[in-house]
Parts: sequence; C-alpha cells; structure tokens
Amino acid sequence: MKYNLQLTFQYGLTIFLSAFLLFQVQPLIGKMILPWFGGSASVWTTCMLFFQATLLFGYIYSHWIVKALSPYRQSILHIALLLISLSLLPLAASESWKPAGSENPTLQILGLLFASIGLPYFVLSTTGPLIQAWFARERTGGVPYRLFALSNFGSMLALLAYPIAFEPMLPTQWQSYCWSALYAIFVLTCGILAWRNRHSIALIEAEKESVAAPTALHLLTWILLAACPSILMVADTSFLTENIAPVPMIWVAPLVLYLLSFIICFEGSGWYRRKLFLPLLVASLFILAYLPTLGLNELPVMISTGVNLFSFFVVCMVCHGELAAQQPNSRYLTTYYLMLAVGGVMGGFFVGIIAPYWFTENYELSIGIVLTGIVVALVFLSNTRFKTKQLKLTAAAGIASFLVLVSVIRIDDHSHDIAGIELSQRNFYGTLKVYVDEARGYKTMQHGQISHGSQFTDPAKAQEPTTYYVRESGVGQAILVKSQSSEPIKVGVVGLGVGTLAGYARKGDVYRFYEINPDVIDAAQKHFTFLSNSAASIQHVLGDARLRLEQEPNQQFDVLVIDAFSGDSVPIHLLTKEAFTQYFRHLKSDGILALHITNRFLDLKPVVKTASNAFDQDVKVVRFAASETKVGYRSEWALISKDKKAFRDIQFVNAEEIDTPKEFNLWRDDYSSLLSIIK
Repeated sequence: MKYNLQLTFQYGLTIFLSAFLLFQVQPLIGKMILPWFGGSASVWTTCMLFFQATLLFGYIYSHWIVKALSPYRQSILHIALLLISLSLLPLAASESWKPAGSENPTLQILGLLFASIGLPYFVLSTTGPLIQAWFARERTGGVPYRLFALSNFGSMLALLAYPIAFEPMLPTQWQSYCWSALYAIFVLTCGILAWRNRHSIALIEAEKESVAAPTALHLLTWILLAACPSILMVADTSFLTENIAPVPMIWVAPLVLYLLSFIICFEGSGWYRRKLFLPLLVASLFILAYLPTLGLNELPVMISTGVNLFSFFVVCMVCHGELAAQQPNSRYLTTYYLMLAVGGVMGGFFVGIIAPYWFTENYELSIGIVLTGIVVALVFLSNTRFKTKQLKLTAAAGIASFLVLVSVIRIDDHSHDIAGIELSQRNFYGTLKVYVDEARGYKTMQHGQISHGSQFTDPAKAQEPTTYYVRESGVGQAILVKSQSSEPIKVGVVGLGVGTLAGYARKGDVYRFYEINPDVIDAAQKHFTFLSNSAASIQHVLGDARLRLEQEPNQQFDVLVIDAFSGDSVPIHLLTKEAFTQYFRHLKSDGILALHITNRFLDLKPVVKTASNAFDQDVKVVRFAASETKVGYRSEWALISKDKKAFRDIQFVNAEEIDTPKEFNLWRDDYSSLLSIIK
C-alpha cells in the first residue's frame, strides 16, 4: 500500500509539473514576443495554434513510442530527449526573429516559437499520455484517466498563477529562470520514471487480452467532440473582447472554464449527467446564437459576460463529458489522447489560420455553435436506446428543427451586420468595417467596439477633426499650440485610423503615420479623405511603430502622438521605459508627446506618470467630455514635453496634474502588470 501511494505521488508530481510548465510557458513566451508584432490579439491566437500543433506531435510521439518500441527502448529514447532539451535552457526568444515589417506575421511567429521553445514544449507535450501509459503498465487495474484530470488542474493553476503572482512580482528574465529551474526538476522526475519502466512488462501482457479496438466511427467522434469546444473557446473569446467587454486578460475566463470542464469530467466521480446537461445544452446553444442580437451595449457587462461564459461552460461540459464516457481500455489510451489532440488542432487551425484569411466577417463562432449542436445530436441519437423507432424519428426531427432555428438566427444576425457596410475586411490583425450613418451624416471605421475615427460626409465639414481628436481634446490643443507659429511643423502619429489628425495640417507641414495593419492604410486612403485632401506632406510607415522608431534616425517631431491604447489588446511595449526613450529621442527640444489614454477598463495614468518622472518631465492630463454636434467622444490625453519650463507656461483647457502613484513600479520591457491598472 505504501509503495502504491509513493508510486502514485511520483506519477502525479511528474504529470502535474508538466502541465503546469506547459501553461506557464505560454503567457511567458507570448509576453516576450508580443511587442515585436504590435501587441495584436492575433499573436496569442497564433501562439495557441503552435501550442496545439506541438501538443499533437507530442501525442503522436507518445502513441508511436508505446506501440512500436520495447519498454527498454522507450526509456532510453525518452531520457535522451529529456537531456537534449536541457541544452536549450534558460528559456529565451532570439532577437534575430524580430520582424522587419514585410513578413507574414503568422509564419514568423510559428518559426520563432519553434526555434525558441520547440523541443522543451514538445517534451512536455508527450508527458500526459506517455506517463499515463507507463502508469497503466506498472499498476495494472489502476485508473490512468484520473491523471488527466490532475494534468488539467495543473494547467488551470498555472494559467491563474501567471497574471496574479508571476507577472506582477518578477521581471520576464527571472520568470524565465524560474521556469527553467522547474523544467530541470521535471526532467529529473520524468527521467526517473522512464528509467524505472525500462523492464516493465505488465502492459505487454495486457495486450494479449482480447479487447476490441476502437472503430473508425469512435475515432471520428473523439476528434469532433474535441474540436467543437476548441473552436468555441477561441471564437467566443474573440466575441467577448470585441463585442461585450474589451477587458484585458478576459481570455483567461474561457480557457479556465475549458480546463475546469476537463477536470470535472475526467476526475471520475460522475459529475456529468446527461439528464441535466443536455437540456442545458439546448438552452446554451440558443443563448450563444441569440446573444449577439440583444443589443449588448445596453446590458450590464457582468450580466452579458456571465450568461455567455455559463453557456460556453455547459457546451464544454457536454463535449468533454461525452468524451469521458467513451474512454477506451488503457491499451488504447494513447490512441484516445491522440484523437483529442487532433480535434484540438483542427479547431485551432480553423480559427487561427482559415478564418482570418478566408472570412471577411467573424463567422467561426456561428459555425462552432451549429457544429457543436450537430455533433452532440449525432452522439446522442447513436448512443441512446429508444423504445420505438417512431420515438427516435421524432427526437431526430425535433433536434433538426432546433438546429435549423439556431442556424437561421445566426444567418439573420450576420445579414444585419453587413447591412449598410461600405467595407468589411479581415486579416491577421482583426476585422475592419466602414459604415455610413446617413441620419447623422458621417462614416466610421470600426473594429469591434473600438472606433478608429469618423468623418463628416458633408464636403464642407469633411476635414474637421472628430471623435477623440476634436480641437478641444488634448491632442487637438497640442497640435494647435505648435501650429501658432508660421513655420511648418512635423507630426508623428502612432496609429493611423482614418487619418483624422491630418485635418489639422497646413501647407508645408509633414504628417508621418506609423501603422502596423496594411488594411487600415488601404481603408483610410480609399474610404476617407482626411489624407487625400490634406495640405500637408503625408508619409506612411508600415510595421510596428516601436521597431520603426528604433531603426529610424531622429525625426525631430514637434508633436508625437501615441494612439494605441483604446482596446483590450493594449500594446504594453509602447508604454515601457525603453519606449519612452525612443519617443523623447525623436522629439524636438520643445516637442510635445501626446498619449491617448482613454480606456474603459484600464487606468493608464500611473504608467504615464511613473514614466514621466523617470525622465524628469511634467505630465498633464487633458479631459474632454463629449459633443454630439461635433461627433466628439469623451477622451483623456496625457501630454508631456521635453522642455519642462516652457511646458508649464502653456495653458491647456481642462488640464490637470497627475499625482505620483504610491508603490507603482516603472514599466520596462521585462516588467509590466495589467492587473495593477485595471479599474
């Protein structure tokens, strides 16, 4: 008994460590490379695709090694892999992979991740099914699937621990050192288990038993049941951040619920009950389908988010509950996990690769909802014994009618989305829409809930700055102050939008726009006239602004505008000490730095104040309430000047000082914490 407890603990510790490290390295490496690709949410989606694909290859390896090699050869090969992977520590992302601006971001990110963490992540990915197979070999009659629940618990704990504990407390380099140290411990524990299993024969003896192999239908069912929640997890996260609550780190919630459903369903206590969850699934699919039509901006954020997440959790419980109910004999354990990995990768590939480049709208959530209904319906109809054939036909007809209803709701919703749309364009960085409000007389560029600017359709007012950039706003006042002299000025703008700030330009001025999304440049030039009708010389710089500013000679800007912080995917690399160093390098001696810090969920004032203190500069925040007639939005702009004395003499309207925050650390490239500034 004592031996069995020690054995279970050793297996449990190894599988827990592997899962914890798998989910710790994901946000860690993501944070390392996010600044290189503009801080886009699609960076995380691409990272998820890499993680899922590597997990699949890890499961393929585990399946092959268990089926094709003797226990002794399994041990030797895996120990060799463990030792080789140690040579890549400590974890780091090589700067040779920094983009120059013209590369495909998806391929660049995948290549970078492969070179940086490919082998260690692959080794960790093999651990779940391989360790469970060894456990079943050494403890015939044991329950290896409960180790899968433990694995998902380790993943969930790592996911929650990173933003709460690791990110606020440690710089990125020290996070890397801690992760590398834990990985070395994992290599030791996994190596011990591999060495001890080199002479095990229990599984070989078990394979002599007559156990029916899973059919092709079983394999397909496992794949589809794994793919549906994988699609919905990424698609629903995107829907949450773009349409309900653009809150930083909201992506954690769906992923936690996804893992929690695995834990509950595979723990072995029978929490999943069809009689309870199948009726809930019907309600949840209907809610997920109908939620976008409810006018979400009018509902309290907590209610709409809570309803959405509960519905998503029910879907995960049903899919993973049905998967757990179909667990095969431990002889086919690695086959089972391989199919789960295939399904996960298929879902990630569809959302991360196919959808952004094939669809002009966000159709993947709708497809995921309908596909889930179809898959679960087929599983239910094939696995349920009906008293009569007529009863089965009636159930099938009812299910089909419900799925048609859900499909009609989603089709109708997408039809409304494209009505009145002048442009709908999608790429790696998201979906851009241009629509015309005929009643109010202006057109707008939009990404989810985030406005990229509006322009009056009346030619007489077309060059008048609007939204966050009206003349009374902080940036408007800064440009007007610098335009008081007869000399031309040079303005740098990080974030093009519709090019609104070009409406301030005079003849001889130079406006240099930095924009990472080529579709934004194309839309601003073709659907708006701020740029084409401007009297200034307009320059476009494609690529991440931080990287471009680092590479360029001193631009001598009179005003440098940083406008990239309105949404949920805040590019933190534009708010660090190193970023401010570049901003001040490119300003004239009396130039003004204007940062757009309007955000519903983040208070960026402590970040800006701490950075200005580090450079011994004053900062003023200029607030503008709103103006319906001017199409002026509520805004907050932080203004800083290199000429501290002259800046104090400028009388900005509605300006106020910022108090120095207590116990707030200066953000650097290797240290930042979004939790510290969430309102």
